Amino acid sequence: MKITTVDIVQVESPDPGDYGIPWNPTVIRINTDEGLYGVGEIGLPMGHARHGQVGLARDYASLLIGMDPSQITAIWEKLYRRTFWALGGGMLTFGVISAIDIALWDLKGKALGVPVYQLLGGKTNNQLRAYASQIQFGWGPEMGNLVHPDEYADIAKVAVAEGFDCLKVNPIGFDSEGRWMTWNAHGFLTNKQLTLTVERIASIRSAVGEDVDIIVELHAHTDANTAVQLGRELEEFRILYYEEATGPLNWKAMRKIAKKVNIPIATGERLFTRFGFRPYIENQIVDIVQPDLGSCGGFTETRKVCEMASTYDIGVQLHLIGSPLSTAAALQMEAVLPNFVIHEHNNTSLLPENIALCTYDYQPVDGKFSVPELPGIGQDLTEEAYRRADIVTVS
Repeated sequence: MKITTVDIVQVESPDPGDYGIPWNPTVIRINTDEGLYGVGEIGLPMGHARHGQVGLARDYASLLIGMDPSQITAIWEKLYRRTFWALGGGMLTFGVISAIDIALWDLKGKALGVPVYQLLGGKTNNQLRAYASQIQFGWGPEMGNLVHPDEYADIAKVAVAEGFDCLKVNPIGFDSEGRWMTWNAHGFLTNKQLTLTVERIASIRSAVGEDVDIIVELHAHTDANTAVQLGRELEEFRILYYEEATGPLNWKAMRKIAKKVNIPIATGERLFTRFGFRPYIENQIVDIVQPDLGSCGGFTETRKVCEMASTYDIGVQLHLIGSPLSTAAALQMEAVLPNFVIHEHNNTSLLPENIALCTYDYQPVDGKFSVPELPGIGQDLTEEAYRRADIVTVS
């Protein structure tokens, strides 16, 4: 079997709305001379990377033509060592490598008639606990902006009523006027900021009781000082873990937070490869690693990160935001991991326009996922999504 063409598929994107957060899912489809193909999503759907990911995908796709798609490790190493820039890293670089790698595993699973988890060693988890993620945007088929603490309480009750026993929220993302990422969260938080942020978490805890876990997400809006300032205030609410409390490129700043705040630390969505995670794992700064299959390096590299974390008794929660393709791929990886903790079910997975992109709608039941049993990752774009997409074909 040989790779004949590669399609870079940029699906039709909805309007970013009032938040100004662009949404551009991009899929790589690897086609072969035997008619089989595999698909993988670049893990950069959110934010300002629309043109960059497509351009780099075109460059990297040309290196695949004529290769045997079953030689996944050889292809990964070729992309890593012969593209020059991959040896220095970068989210765009590894976003593209990841999507190619996922597509190759998907293709191999289809060729052998088995789900990817079987190729990775088989299940250690049959049911995957999930949490309702980013509830500051609401929880349902439309996204909003929650401001007042009682709104946070009400939406938390909605998610719990669906069977979730864990929620994630960014309590500092919206300011007191409902504007996203306008607060200055560096240096020190004002008393007004701190009070409203803490009241939002207190309201959620009061609404859901003590048996529901709460994850606090900061999206690296805070620096080390403000993360410590806020984290100390939040300790009383038994937070499950504290996510992206500061930017990931300075691991010593994250270590400062870990030493001064009595909440488990999580990070990883903006890190890539085992080399990016190495200082966090070896120095035991994090309690949870959060690699994204679509940007860490695909199945091939993410497995290595998770195994390295296991060596230090560190748990794994894959970061997940994207189309249902990304959900399907993540479920395959999570089924295999002995140190799997919980699955991120983002509220974007509830949006009808996102669900409509793919053939299958994988949703949790009573807060738990079953693992797809179809060959490969068990997912594909619909014919309508392909028809409406911008597609560049490399041959």
